[in-house]
Amino acid sequence: MTEYKVSYAPPTGKPLGTNWAFKIGTTVVIPLLNLVGKKQWRGAENIPSTGKIIVASNHVSYLDVLFFTHFLYRSGRAPRYIGKEGVFKVPVIGKIVLAAGQIPVVREGKDAAKALEHAVKTLQAGHLLGVYPEGTLTRDPNGWPMVAKTGLARLAITTKTPVIPIAQWGSQIVMPTYEKKIKFFPRTPIKILAGAPLDLSPWYGKENDPAALIEATAFVMRAITDLLEELRGEKRPIEIFDPHTSDLPRTGNFKKKR
Repeated sequence: MTEYKVSYAPPTGKPLGTNWAFKIGTTVVIPLLNLVGKKQWRGAENIPSTGKIIVASNHVSYLDVLFFTHFLYRSGRAPRYIGKEGVFKVPVIGKIVLAAGQIPVVREGKDAAKALEHAVKTLQAGHLLGVYPEGTLTRDPNGWPMVAKTGLARLAITTKTPVIPIAQWGSQIVMPTYEKKIKFFPRTPIKILAGAPLDLSPWYGKENDPAALIEATAFVMRAITDLLEELRGEKRPIEIFDPHTSDLPRTGNFKKKR
């Protein structure tokens, strides 16, 4: 198994948390994102300039993380993510992503449990941590957020960290869900809306209470979905798609024939 040297150094630089590798990545990627997307971003004033914070978003496209990172970077913070190990094995790109401070985790097996440990240390160092609570691209047929995993709630409650809900919409037009073809023209409006920090203190001390974690998770996802309703100009479905009760595979491209 590959051993990775993970850094938990406090954030420095401007935007806060940046370093030489992050600057290389953004110098290359941001112009490409500007070619395919038109920024329609609001709520940057809700992103604190310093200190530990969790930002949580819905997930509709492989491109989400790039536009999300651009938004956060432009708002003054260079985020950290807990990413699946495969990304870090890509030649050159993997080394840059690792050097930029991102943290690889093996999804399956006992090492997957280290994700919480890594996230806690990252927050304790004072970083902004980006999270997709659903854990994968949404399986809802109309792109609405699903019932999410409880890892985000456990992390926020354990570390007593506020959560900023963020909705994004438009990246799934540039690169449709579970597809890798890019639509270049015309440029697509990329809508991102960040809300005010959520207070999860009613659940503090209940990080080992399954019912409390479900409640806290639903609280965060409701806030994200409210923002997404505003971006889309339409109401969410009454019934929230629940991957736990669906016969679709929990991970991987559910659009492929099984």
